[in-house]
Amino acid sequence: METKQLKWIYLVILSLIWGSSFILIKKGLVGLTAVQVGSFRIIFAAFFLLIVGFKSLKKISRSQWKFVAITSLFGTFMPAYLFAIAETQVNSSIVAILNSLTPLNTLILGIIAFGIQFQKRQVLGVFVGLVGCLLLVLNGDSTSGTQNYIYVLLVVIATLSYAINVNLIKKYLHDLNSVSITTGNFAVLFLPALIILSTTDINAKIHLAETQHSILFVMILGVLGTGIANILFFKLIQMSSPVFATSVTYLIPIVAFFWGLLDHEFLTPIQFFGAFVILIGVYLSAKK
Repeated sequence: METKQLKWIYLVILSLIWGSSFILIKKGLVGLTAVQVGSFRIIFAAFFLLIVGFKSLKKISRSQWKFVAITSLFGTFMPAYLFAIAETQVNSSIVAILNSLTPLNTLILGIIAFGIQFQKRQVLGVFVGLVGCLLLVLNGDSTSGTQNYIYVLLVVIATLSYAINVNLIKKYLHDLNSVSITTGNFAVLFLPALIILSTTDINAKIHLAETQHSILFVMILGVLGTGIANILFFKLIQMSSPVFATSVTYLIPIVAFFWGLLDHEFLTPIQFFGAFVILIGVYLSAKK
């Protein structure tokens, strides 16, 4: 299959996986704290990746390990905890929408800090996508109540973290395969996440059915939404561009809203229009 077609397939698959991650975080928070959700997410992903990709670590050179460690911090460690903490105070659909700031931050940081060249059409695509996101925000679930905007700031920081991550991968790890990058990330993060988890009250409530159900949801999130998805995402960065790869965040709110439908929520006509505008933004940002 041609790279042009394959990158779109990866984009759709990632949008489905990551669009579902916000509801999984929400389910995880029922019986776990935000710190426990973030820690378990990293630990489960690390177990899975070290099983399937341990041999790939040999491909990482000594000089590349420092960039693998840095990308693990910005691309996984910080967002895993920031998103979980944010969802304790902010509606999950709003978090999914704010996640769409990632491409804009990627574009800005890429130009300012990494010297990456972008075409005018890509810039237009980013802003068109953001307009679509604004339509979703302005016509969001009116029953969600007042949001704590201090916690919204955590989501913005997470999107900046993602933006730094994708630019670092494109510039310094472009010649390293996606399995090696992903496995290396979680090999670095496994012990810190385990230490952080051990400082919580997890031992006191591990026997509770509510806690066990939440751990199951986070296990799905860690293996599918973090482990497998990161492999696909890094591959997508390498075969396309940072802006196209992070355009997946435009599709994530659409998936998140359809999860809301299953939870007896609904989409207004304006929200459907916003989703259509988002797709136009993705197309423009990807078009040569």
